[in-house]
Formats: sequence, C-alpha cells, structure tokens
Amino acid sequence: MTISSILGQFDLCADKAEFPDLDNGYYYPVDGRIHLFGDATRWAMVAELLGYSPRGGNLLDIVHRFGNCLTRGEPGFGDFLARVDNMAEVDPDGAEVYGATAPVVVRGTGLAVDAAAGTPLQDVFRQLVPEHRELLLADETELRAGLPGDVPVLLRIDEWNQPEDLWDVVPSAHETFQLIAEVLDSGDPARYRPTLPANTHWSHWPEAGTL
Repeated sequence: MTISSILGQFDLCADKAEFPDLDNGYYYPVDGRIHLFGDATRWAMVAELLGYSPRGGNLLDIVHRFGNCLTRGEPGFGDFLARVDNMAEVDPDGAEVYGATAPVVVRGTGLAVDAAAGTPLQDVFRQLVPEHRELLLADETELRAGLPGDVPVLLRIDEWNQPEDLWDVVPSAHETFQLIAEVLDSGDPARYRPTLPANTHWSHWPEAGTL
C-alpha cells in the first residue's frame, strides 16, 4: 500500500469513467459524501453521489468503492440504491415533475415537501437535504457491503473540492485525492487539510443531468 498505488487506482477508474463525477450528464446532483477506511495493510474509499436519474426513474445513491481489500466487485461503480419508494405517486404522469399529491417516501418514511405541482423532481429532492440527509445517504450496512466487516473508519468527508473535468485533471493531480491518499496510506485523518474551497453543492454543477 503506497500513495502512488492508491492514486494509480483512482486514475485508472477515472480513465474508465468509473470515478465519482459530479458533472455527470445522466443525473442531477443532490448530495454526496466520502468515507475512508483502513489499517496498517488495508485501505478503502467509498464515495456516494446522491442524484436524480431520469433514466433510472428514481433518486439514486450511487456508491463507488475503491481499495485493496474489496470483498466483491472491481474498483469503481458499486451499488445504485434507489431511495424513493413511491415514485408513481410523486411523478404520476412520468413527466419528471412533482405531482404535489403525496409525500416523498424514503425507506418507508414519508417526507413532506413544500413544492407546487410541476416542480422539477431534482428541485423537490434537493429540498430533502440537509434535514433528511442521513436517511437519503447510505447506512453502515450499505457502506460496508463489499468491504471487510472489521476494517476501521478513518474519516468521513461531507464536502470537498471536486475537479471540474476528470479528463483534464485526473485524481492524482488534484489536491483532494492527493490528501485522501495520504490519509489512507498513513492511517492519520489529520493529514486531510484541504486548502481549496468545497464545491460539491449541486449549485456548482448546472450542466449535470442535462443529457
């Protein structure tokens, strides 16, 4: 386990378009989080990007997994977790707008929204954050699917600076992922001392979801 090997895996996944990308044209960003796990010999990064996918027909928590100790699958895309139980009521006409006749039910919990009929669904789902963030993002069972059960948590990152274009700036050339690799290599969360401003709020990515 070395910093270069960690960053090398990130770059390889970015080259295959399997690295977290907030500018993805296929879903509207809503929220995200990064989780770092590791010990003296093992490392893993789990990155969640929560977004509304018109093609997927739901609010999805897209889980990416990386590491040298994955217990299933290859590094890159992991799970696509659909969050809204009652999409047929939320969007009864299939028009990608809110029907305004039902709460948004997430994992069996009805969440009231203050939105008029015809509001774009991505705007409705964005209203659910931050009050219901923990319900929308992955729980511990979902996070650790594909990881050894005993690998310790090192750090959780709620916002970060994301490269605007992963084709122009690969993860190994970007401060955020350089610092993450340092944390994973050393096991020391104090190594994560970013100087760049966070830009993971959905408002920074106006072109995402528009394909």
